[in-house]
Amino acid sequence: MAKTKAERLADIHAEALKDFDNIQTAMRDERIQCLEDRRFYSIAGAQWEGPLEEQFENKPRFEVNKIALSVMRIINEYRNNRITVDFVPKDGSTDIELASTCDALYRASEQDSGADEAYDNAFEEAVGGGFGAWRLRNVYVDEEDDENDEQKIVFEPIYDADSSVFFDLDAKRQDKGDATRCFVITSMTRESYKAKYDDDPTNWPKSIHDHEFDWATPDVVYVAEYYRVEEVRETVRIFQDLAGEETRYTRADFEADESLEATLLATGSIEIGQKRVMRKKVHKYTLSGGKVLEDHGIIAGKHIPVIPVYGKRWFIDNIERCMGHVRLAKDAQRLKNMQLSKLAEISALSSIEKPIMTPEQVAGHQMMWAEDNLKDYPYLLINPVTDQNGNEQAVGPVGYTRSAAVPPAMAGLLQLTEVDMRDILGNQEAGEDMQPNMSGKAVELIQNRLDMQSFIYMSNMSKAVKRCGEIWLSMARDIFVEEGRKLKGMERDGTPDTYELMTPIIDQDTGELTYRNDLTRASFDVAVDVGPTSSSRRAATVRSVTGMLQLATDPETQAVLTSLAMMNMEGEGIGDIRQFFRKKLVRMGVVEPNEAEQEEMAMEAQNQQPDPNAMFLQASAMEAEAKAVKAQADAVKAQADTEYRIAQTAETKADTLKTLAELENDEQRLALETAEKLTQTVDQAFDVATELPQG
Repeated sequence: MAKTKAERLADIHAEALKDFDNIQTAMRDERIQCLEDRRFYSIAGAQWEGPLEEQFENKPRFEVNKIALSVMRIINEYRNNRITVDFVPKDGSTDIELASTCDALYRASEQDSGADEAYDNAFEEAVGGGFGAWRLRNVYVDEEDDENDEQKIVFEPIYDADSSVFFDLDAKRQDKGDATRCFVITSMTRESYKAKYDDDPTNWPKSIHDHEFDWATPDVVYVAEYYRVEEVRETVRIFQDLAGEETRYTRADFEADESLEATLLATGSIEIGQKRVMRKKVHKYTLSGGKVLEDHGIIAGKHIPVIPVYGKRWFIDNIERCMGHVRLAKDAQRLKNMQLSKLAEISALSSIEKPIMTPEQVAGHQMMWAEDNLKDYPYLLINPVTDQNGNEQAVGPVGYTRSAAVPPAMAGLLQLTEVDMRDILGNQEAGEDMQPNMSGKAVELIQNRLDMQSFIYMSNMSKAVKRCGEIWLSMARDIFVEEGRKLKGMERDGTPDTYELMTPIIDQDTGELTYRNDLTRASFDVAVDVGPTSSSRRAATVRSVTGMLQLATDPETQAVLTSLAMMNMEGEGIGDIRQFFRKKLVRMGVVEPNEAEQEEMAMEAQNQQPDPNAMFLQASAMEAEAKAVKAQADAVKAQADTEYRIAQTAETKADTLKTLAELENDEQRLALETAEKLTQTVDQAFDVATELPQG
């Protein structure tokens, strides 16, 4: 008997809680360290958390946070060298136009949804703690319009990814392309949870307390987005038409068009085979500790739309372990904080030597001595001391307090700690070694040394961005399918453009009807480009072009270089100028026009008023061309007349010969007839003679 929907969801819920327990139990210690690392460098006072806090409870606790400066340097390096996606045709040559369209649509999706926030948050969490993540979602373009079914792809940050994102333990790839399960945990207050899902955690079954993870606490309730990859085996039927071409159809094709099979058979197509294929689909659920709250069904694309990024990552004891830039420097940072705090305590508590008096000496003058550090009296009074005979004696202080001596080992230890932190975090002061009179080679070597300290983080981020491009393309193939739909694209230089999907065109090679910007057939490899930001690239382009201007002597080349430099200039209110010089380069044939510019140029050509001089020259050229054509026609006619006369002469000669031949034939026939008649006459005479009587 088939299970009901409620029973099926209950089984999925039980399986999900069990899977999450196994994942969370295995990853708990690693993820806690990631969270502690992020707190250590980013929250004031967090560097004293733990046993040190109790030991220095009543003592100064200073922080000189050098780790935060090192982390920020790596983050700034990334923000100045953004990583971009580039879709590349699998065979390296075809579908270049469609690949460029996908590039532009991807950049537009990034801009419209604020992808930089998602990237920056994930990278910072990966560098600080070791693990970060972001996700992609397909949403309606206008959720308030019930008749508009168009969707778009948005990039969303996932905060505290080390505490909220968990993949199944069998996923070993760094980009989690082999994952079949994923949980994204968020917390809600009990009141918000009850209002949104109409569910009370107090009514959950008691079995929920048997799980390792506490899904409900007195303060918060945890809700999970649960992504589950479902593999479906499907039969593809292969038909061959009368021309011998093969076409493959799935069950969905026949379900969408019930008359498809009858049409194929009627047109002479025959089924020549079938193939079993495996297709992946992603099912999304929202669940809590009590039940499945919502079944979202199959989502766009065939990949889990959650992209992880790691600082440093490896497997040890079959457990995925990761860390960022902080963990190895924590002990050195703690040691430095303790030393500086102790040194500050010594300096603060014993800055001057204090006299030691007897009570009789300061009796009545206590306030004067106590306020001396504030009012700075010119002198201080003490009472005289009397001897046994009652005589006053001038006696000074009994003694003085002594300043605490700095331990000899502390100075050396401070230097060693500083060296250790430089070795672990990287020598951030190396950039200060660059002097104005240094050679370009020396500057390049110093910059390369600084870049190598952040290279592993940039490399791991590029792997995550590459995976993001693969997921985006898979989703785009499912949701960007409307014929004639117009989407905004973004060129590499930041210029917006419009792309129309599924535009019908005739293939010039085959003559068949195809579609331009058909993303359903977009199957590309994804490459990533790590480089400076668009602004930095423009500045570098201007510097290079300016240098080339000094070498160029051709006026046309100088005009091109000048326009290129102006097109890449940065500044307030320079956008219109850049657009002007771009149009100029397009008209010169230097820059390839986009679709909007092509349409604009075509309209200008149609609406442009003719130039009188150009019209006169054109008319003169047409007149000369007409005369040349007429002269050629006359020559052809003369030649044709000559050939006609020759043909007429030949025909007359042939008639004459024919007449002569006919005359000769008539004379011969007459002679034969005469001879035949003479013969007949002779024969008749002979017959008459033979019939006469003999005498």
